[in-house]
Order: sequence, then structure tokens, then C-alpha cells
Amino acid sequence: MLSAAYALHMAATVAWVGGLVFQSFLLPGATRGLDPLPRARLYADLARRFQPVAGISLAALVFTGLSQMAAHPSYAGFLAIEGRWAQAILAKHLAFGAMVLLAAWQTWGVQPHLGRLLLRHAAGAEPSGNELLHVLQRFDRLALANAGLALVVLTLTAIARTA
Repeated sequence: MLSAAYALHMAATVAWVGGLVFQSFLLPGATRGLDPLPRARLYADLARRFQPVAGISLAALVFTGLSQMAAHPSYAGFLAIEGRWAQAILAKHLAFGAMVLLAAWQTWGVQPHLGRLLLRHAAGAEPSGNELLHVLQRFDRLALANAGLALVVLTLTAIARTA
């Protein structure tokens, strides 16, 4: 059972972090030459398609991560922060929590704003290119910050594994 938890945890990590890397490093560069409106449509469509993957990955990461932690020989109980392993795991969970908060802001703050701008355009009101660019830049900054936090989480995982 623990082996299955490790495998599912790694698969969920690859899916979520892979999506973040795509959003952070590949998408902005590949779309910079597009006008703001087609670029906004592409971002909205990709975000809508990635959302279920991210949600399922997040649920799998929480469930499998907690089961792995509880089975680890260094686990001494909730908030028993003794030793390098426990410190790395605590820091990892704090960074992961920050990732979840950034993802929530992107999902329930930035993406709906982008959607409203696109709906206004569909209704005949032309959103300004500056407003669209501003929302796209926020999307890019959040994705980049989340990818940076993902690297922190992976580093802390490596520290915990070697503790």
C-alpha cells in the first residue's frame, strides 16, 4: 500500500509541477508575440483544462503525502519537530501551503477576472489591451512564484530524504 502511495504521490507531483513549469516558462514566451485578446483566450482555455488536473493532483498529494509521513520512522507525531527530517517536512508543508494559496488566488481571483474581460468582449465591449495585459502579467507572475515554490518543496523533500 505504501508503494502505491509513493507512486501516486510522484505522479501527482509530475502532473502539477509539470503544469506549473509549462505555465511559468514555456507559455509566456510562446505567446508573447500574440495580441492580448487571442493570448487571453488561450490562457483562459489552458487554465480551464489544467484546473481538473491540478485539483486531482492536489488531493492525491495531500492524501498520499500524509500517509507517507505517518509511515516514516522519523515521524514522532503532529507538531513534534525534532530533528532534520521533521524540520524539512514542516518547511515543506509550509511551502506547499503557500503554493495552494497562490493557486487559489489564480483560480478564484485572476482566472475569473480574465473570464469577465473575455465575456465583456463577447458581448461587444472591447476590453483595453492594457487591462488584458495586466491580468496576463498577474497570471504569469503567480505561475512563476508557484513554480519557484515547487522547487523549494522538491529541495525540502530531498533534504528530508537524506536526513
